[in-house]
Amino acid sequence: MPSNNTALYASRPSGHAEIVDEISSWLTVSAEEIDVRHQRDRGRVVAAVTDLNEAAAAGDAGAHYHQQLLLSRIYQTVMRIPERPTAEGSVVLHEVTRLLESATTAAEDLRIEPGTLEEAPGDPRQFMSWLKGLVRTHRAYKHPYYTEFINREAEREDLRTYVIQESLVDGRFDDFLAMMQVGTAGASKMEIANNYWDEMGNGDPDEVHTHLFNKIYEVFDVREEDLEGAMTATDLLSGNLAVLLCRYRHLYPEAVGFLGMTEWLAPDRFRNVVRAWERLGLPEVGITYHKLHITIDSQHAAGWFHNVVIPTADSPYMRRGIARGALWRVNSSARHLDERLSRARSSAERTPVGAG
Repeated sequence: MPSNNTALYASRPSGHAEIVDEISSWLTVSAEEIDVRHQRDRGRVVAAVTDLNEAAAAGDAGAHYHQQLLLSRIYQTVMRIPERPTAEGSVVLHEVTRLLESATTAAEDLRIEPGTLEEAPGDPRQFMSWLKGLVRTHRAYKHPYYTEFINREAEREDLRTYVIQESLVDGRFDDFLAMMQVGTAGASKMEIANNYWDEMGNGDPDEVHTHLFNKIYEVFDVREEDLEGAMTATDLLSGNLAVLLCRYRHLYPEAVGFLGMTEWLAPDRFRNVVRAWERLGLPEVGITYHKLHITIDSQHAAGWFHNVVIPTADSPYMRRGIARGALWRVNSSARHLDERLSRARSSAERTPVGAG
């Protein structure tokens, strides 16, 4: 599974790229075969992945890219229905996965300003107001990638790149909701179910949101083989965090915060995408998804805060997790958008529409 981005992250390629390619080659082999064949390699593989994680933590951009690339590939074994045996369930692969996940969450925790989580109010409603206020002052809230670049400067190819980069979250939001609702009850379960049913087009196959999202691919002729090679480390991280938080029950409060902020931020961001789409005169069929979510996500964000966040925020453990997940979302989003903006503007000299 080669990636066009490998050349962009050339730091220490001989070790990191090789271990990623080796483990990736396991993913279409049955779990039983992997555990028999590679059990004796466990020590070497664990050491190589540990080295990869340590290099990523030390700021090695190449290591960070390969770390997130490998985790993304592993997650495909739990996010897709396979047509042949896969490594899902392998003991050896599980150990590798947990090493990557632990390193990823540790890195995100280090980006939370010390003491922030301890400042959260104990009353659930006050907690919700505190959390929203915290995010409103974050640079991810009204990021110039959307408010300036997408809104006023983006060209057709920029929107094509944007859609590809968003696919790891927007393109499978229904699955995240399905995964995170397991074990919930009462108002929280009903809110997640209502959200999920909207994602399912309220029963109309032509209105299913992933189907509408895929219509954007048709506009830009985006194919499956185009996706991985276009992803940067921060693109991969965004998708990996969503999968990570939704698949584990002990990270349910983090998923509440992460997905809640995703929906709260989406309407304002999507308004800028719609403006760009209309400014460029692109086919109407491709913008239905974003137009729909401007209204729906505003409604769901309100419902999420009142029916999922408030009922969940009834203990210090839950409040800490919700705030942690929300901050992981806005911190990773800000870094992601910083990178997108820098890359987009460095690719060519641009003059904002109406300037001069």
